[in-house]
Amino acid sequence: MNAMNRLPNILVLGTGDTKSEELEFMASVIQEAGGVPVMVDVSILGDPPYTPEYSRHDVAAAIGKTIEAIATSGDENSAMELMASGAATLVRNLHEAGQVDGVIVLGGSLGTDLALDVAAVLPLGVPKFVVSTIAYSHLLPPERIAPDLMMILWAGGLYGLNSICRSVLSQACGAVVGAARFGIRPSSERPLIGMTSLGSSCLKYMKYLKPELERRGYDVAVFHATGMGGRAFEAIAAQKGFAAVFDFCIQEVSNHHHGTVVTSGPDRMENAGRVGIPQLVAPGAVDMVDLQAWRELPAALADRPYHAHNRLIGSVTTAPEGRREIARVIGGKLAGTSAEVAFILPLKGIQEWDQENEPLYEPEALDAFIDEMRRAVPGSVSLHEVDSHINELEFSEKALAIFDEWIARGIVPGGRP
Repeated sequence: MNAMNRLPNILVLGTGDTKSEELEFMASVIQEAGGVPVMVDVSILGDPPYTPEYSRHDVAAAIGKTIEAIATSGDENSAMELMASGAATLVRNLHEAGQVDGVIVLGGSLGTDLALDVAAVLPLGVPKFVVSTIAYSHLLPPERIAPDLMMILWAGGLYGLNSICRSVLSQACGAVVGAARFGIRPSSERPLIGMTSLGSSCLKYMKYLKPELERRGYDVAVFHATGMGGRAFEAIAAQKGFAAVFDFCIQEVSNHHHGTVVTSGPDRMENAGRVGIPQLVAPGAVDMVDLQAWRELPAALADRPYHAHNRLIGSVTTAPEGRREIARVIGGKLAGTSAEVAFILPLKGIQEWDQENEPLYEPEALDAFIDEMRRAVPGSVSLHEVDSHINELEFSEKALAIFDEWIARGIVPGGRP
């Protein structure tokens, strides 16, 4: 891991008319840490007391607007949406011109809204840091969070500098400069396979499949499908970042359908198909709904079998009719694909705790899901039933056999069966 041969350019975005003291402090820390601060002002109503490299007029002009037109567009929400669009366009253009090595954005709820748009236009590997008064909040939709976004709570920083604020801002600035200087960008030497799973206490197929796929010449990234992992998986798929996907844990589809906070957003299981990435799909853990273990169970699920995985997350199972319902949801998502799709249906169970003598064992409910899934898989998708549990070797061997056939037919790039 080597430092950059030159000092990295770090874009510093914020409303300089109201946060000039904080932004100038951040610029000084970035410079001291070995970066070059490049100030981008996203103020709407006034100019900052310093001269930014890119003014609010430049931001507005990036989308063909004047700052006056933006300021009179309606209310603070409409104005900031336009500034977010301008900032994202400007940052994208600067990155394409090779002038961006990292970005840090400072803001409250309005600034954070803008920051998410800016981070979304930068590719994986470009450091993106948000200093926010609503960091880690459920106000942030998972579908708007970039896969490698870094975030810190702007504690005690609503109005002016203080010792707490200086500590937080200096950590953030040091982190983004360090990431820009020493971070390793993703490599494209080998085709990348995206795989979803849970920890091996619940799902185990990746233990067999990952080394087998690597032996075939692929790089394999396994995403922990507990909300944000699935979000990262979807974001990379939307950018055509995978040669193929093994989407074998789709529990987040059930989570979102049932309205829990453990969600990857409404487009879970949709982006790979939309952009034409070949998909192997299986219903791993989709019988469960994840919930916060530190809260009481919702009344509608309180009588269902429950498994506490740890102090943060627990799972309840859905009743037979609920499993039929989620099978139909899955079928609808599969119907939207524009690429080769194989759906593998294990007949003896879809997660570790649904087996006999385990807390989530409900054979009648599993049978209902299998029955409905057979009906729901669209004709454009090849259905492969496997007389095994998803954690047994037969399931993984079937998946690999399908993938080897795809390699031989040229459906997926690279590799060797």
